[in-house]
Amino acid sequence: MTKTNTTPATAADPTVAAASAQFLTPVVLGLQALAVNGKQAHWNVRGANFIAIHELLDTLVANAQAGADQAAERIVALGLPVDARVGTIAGKTSTAVPAGFTQWEALIRDVISDMDAVIADTQAAIDGLDEFDLTSQDVAIGIKETLEKDRWFLFAHLAE
Repeated sequence: MTKTNTTPATAADPTVAAASAQFLTPVVLGLQALAVNGKQAHWNVRGANFIAIHELLDTLVANAQAGADQAAERIVALGLPVDARVGTIAGKTSTAVPAGFTQWEALIRDVISDMDAVIADTQAAIDGLDEFDLTSQDVAIGIKETLEKDRWFLFAHLAE
């Protein structure tokens, strides 16, 4: 029988864990909000570019969920919990996405506005984590790369 070690091989430095949680938690919350509000936009987009925007928003939602999961799992791997319950997200984030049907041009601008807020939090995490935890910083860099790509895809629909 193989003996399983139930304690971590190395305990995370509490300073590193706290800093990582401080910088990554707003990213987790923002990405979770972006996923929910992106789905709202997906359901309510209207206009000539409906199918392209509708499908692109599904990709954005999936990427936001994956990024939130990656950042949250990094915090938990360092030994701290994450609170990304709906009430917590609603209390700490905001959205430009309206509740009802919206023409695609306005809706893209609203989603991009939401994305810009998450990108700013992600950049703050990248900057802040530089002196604490390069692994957590790497997670934030990867998330920012995906957010910026998705933003580019959306913005391309508005560009002239």
